[in-house]
Amino acid sequence: QVQLVESGGGLVQAGGSLRLSCAASGNIFSINAMGWYRQAPGKQRELVATITSGSSTNYADSVKGRFTISRDNAKNTIYLQMNSLKPEDTAVYYCNLAGRGVTGRFSAWGQGTQVTVSS
Repeated sequence: QVQLVESGGGLVQAGGSLRLSCAASGNIFSINAMGWYRQAPGKQRELVATITSGSSTNYADSVKGRFTISRDNAKNTIYLQMNSLKPEDTAVYYCNLAGRGVTGRFSAWGQGTQVTVSS
C-alpha cells in the first residue's frame, strides 16, 4: 500500500505564488519518477511536471519558466514551486508516483489539492 499526501493548495491572486508538496509513504522499493498533473473543470487531466530518480525534469509548455519541480529523496517528497500564477492555472493538482513495490511496478495517485487563481 502506497500513500501520497499533497498539501499547499489554496486561493491566490494572479501573479502570486504557491508551493505544493507531496509526501509518499508505504511499501516502496524504488521510485522511477514522480510528478504533478492537473485537471480543470470540464477538461482532461494533463501533465504539469515530472522528475525522475536521476532528477531529470520535464514540464508542460504552459508552465515552463514559471513552475519548478524538485524532490527530497530522503523524504520521498516532491515539491512544485508555482510562480507568476495565471487564472488558467486553476485546477485540482494531483501527485503521481511511478515505482516498484512488493507486488511489482505500480502507479499511485494522491487525493488532489485545489489551486484557484483569481484575476
